[in-house]
Amino acid sequence: MGVVSDVAAVAESQSDPEVFDLVVLGAGSGGYACALRAAQLGLSVALVERDKLGGTCLHVGCVPTKALLHAAEVADSARHAAQFGVQASLDGIDMAGVNSYKDGVVSRLFKGLTGLIGSRGITVVNGTGRLTSPRTVEVGGTTLEGRHIVLASGSYSRSLPGLEIDGERVLTSEHALTLDRVPGSVVVLGGGVIGCEFASVWSSFGAEVTIVEALPRLVPAEDEASSKALERAFRKRKIKALTDTRFESVERTDSGVVVTAGGQRIEADLLLVAVGRGPSTDGLGYAEAGVSMERGFVLADERCRTNVPGVFAVGDIVPGLQLAHRGFAQGIFVAEEIAGLDPVAIDEAGIPRVTYSDPEIASVGLSQAAAEERYGADEVEALTYDLGGNGKSQILKTQGFVKLVRRKDGPVVGVHLVGARVGELIGEAQLIYNWEAHADDVAPLIHAHPTQNEALGEAHLALAGKPLHAHS
Repeated sequence: MGVVSDVAAVAESQSDPEVFDLVVLGAGSGGYACALRAAQLGLSVALVERDKLGGTCLHVGCVPTKALLHAAEVADSARHAAQFGVQASLDGIDMAGVNSYKDGVVSRLFKGLTGLIGSRGITVVNGTGRLTSPRTVEVGGTTLEGRHIVLASGSYSRSLPGLEIDGERVLTSEHALTLDRVPGSVVVLGGGVIGCEFASVWSSFGAEVTIVEALPRLVPAEDEASSKALERAFRKRKIKALTDTRFESVERTDSGVVVTAGGQRIEADLLLVAVGRGPSTDGLGYAEAGVSMERGFVLADERCRTNVPGVFAVGDIVPGLQLAHRGFAQGIFVAEEIAGLDPVAIDEAGIPRVTYSDPEIASVGLSQAAAEERYGADEVEALTYDLGGNGKSQILKTQGFVKLVRRKDGPVVGVHLVGARVGELIGEAQLIYNWEAHADDVAPLIHAHPTQNEALGEAHLALAGKPLHAHS
């Protein structure tokens, strides 16, 4: 059975109703990965999506945001070209051109995904699905029956109580992605990943940026050393970060907004609300079908099983890291679980995390504080290798570090990276953590010169007791 474009076509095809092996509710990273892997394993799949295949990540999240960040990097390269002996100037930001570039990336990926799903014999049902029993999903009056149900309905941009989003002066990240101009000034409410990425983009585009964060530091989920490094870098870039500062109110004026936070009044053109993402589960029938919920999230065990037999949950609706690649991996896991392959459960700490600001932050495993809490302060040691000793980092004129956290005489339990393009290093880092490598396991591996990847190798050399360059 191929792609079905509307509910009526499904109803017509179900005069003799088919029972699918899986009905997947949501076609974001977790949902479509589950559908593709299940189809690959010979299972029949119905994939329900009310919007476009690809979900938040492809259309209003990871992909378009990273396209903006790359445009910002190009702007900075032009602005600072003279330090490389290149005569160039930044004449301005053409947001129509930036958006065309961004939308082109999304469009090509969407076309490819649509073709891929269509070629796998997956029944795609367009419409809002609602769980009506542990075996049925209703879409526009038509009932889809599945031997297994996979809940993958994704997330939405949160706001704060009483803080009204108008899409013009008070924005979410979805609105920010479609702006047709560069704001002269902007307040970013929230210093997590989304807030810091947009702050970085707008600063590179020439805006005056102030971040308001209620917690004591930016990217509070990261190792404290990474937060401090980002805050220093942002100060150099003239990005103002008000940490440990509570948002109080926003007033809309003729020219923009006035934000009151921590007793300060901040005037700006726009307020971006980046206080996290909530689970998209309201009105979808999950609780009514008996699925255990908590604050809107679906509770699932380490094998992505809910309390209702045959019903699984993946992605942002499950408590934990709200990352596209987490949902993607969970989707594959669930398909293999249903197919009886007994896959290995996912270690949440082993999922790589990247903030694509300038500088980038990347990490996997435990922070030093988390490792000390788990194993005891006396059983944990950390080493920081400064990128100042790395040739490629000098070429790129970036600053940062590789920080390794390990159990004494044991494996590396955390890798933390700060610097330009360090997100590209997290692949090896996640292998080091997930394979429980010791410093002596990594130190003999040869890393190409000159690459930033060498910094990972040299950090492990130092941790193994044979440092060749300075470290702290």
